[in-house]
Amino acid sequence: MPTVKLRLAQDPEADRLLSTSPLALLIGMVLDQQIPLEWAFAGPAELRRRLGGNLDARAIATMAPEDLVAAFSQKPALHRYPASMATRVQELCRLVADRYGGDAARIWQGVASGTELLARLRQLPGFGEQKAKIFLALLGKQLGVTPEGWREAAAPFGEPGSFRSVADITDEITLAKVRAFKADMKARASAIAGASATAGASATAGASAGRRSAGTPRRARTRR
Repeated sequence: MPTVKLRLAQDPEADRLLSTSPLALLIGMVLDQQIPLEWAFAGPAELRRRLGGNLDARAIATMAPEDLVAAFSQKPALHRYPASMATRVQELCRLVADRYGGDAARIWQGVASGTELLARLRQLPGFGEQKAKIFLALLGKQLGVTPEGWREAAAPFGEPGSFRSVADITDEITLAKVRAFKADMKARASAIAGASATAGASATAGASAGRRSAGTPRRARTRR
């Protein structure tokens, strides 16, 4: 990975580590869930400090799980869910140690296509489909990892000139644009969910009224 000054954590020390340590960047991506992204990507630098000044996949992979959980849980905690994230990070480090010889950069080295790289990323603990695509876009847009078809494999996050994800953050201005895009998407999703709920409630009420009408017995005739 070329030495590039990423600006994901918006903190010089944390961003320097992300720019020079592939493992730190992967860990930051794992942590980028249900917390502010700056907090997530500052996590690897703080974890390194708590572990004695080094981030090593093999060392983390072989730690006693409770020790890693303790490191994550020190105040301030590295994540909203420190125990579960410590487990996920350790699983990631075990895979990097076992499959890639402890070198996280080997995940994206020598791949023939964006599809192949996406498949590798999807196998990483904590990486679902969307996160794998975002990380692939980050590699392509900011770190020079551009196998054939990488933009298509990372779609829609590989789109040039977009501000959809961390792949597009290079400074405070682009961070604000990504935040605005996510807020807009969240608002649209909430509006759609609200409209669906309203429509569903109306349909349920209509069906209930129909059943009540159909089930009402006719008034018996009075004999005279």
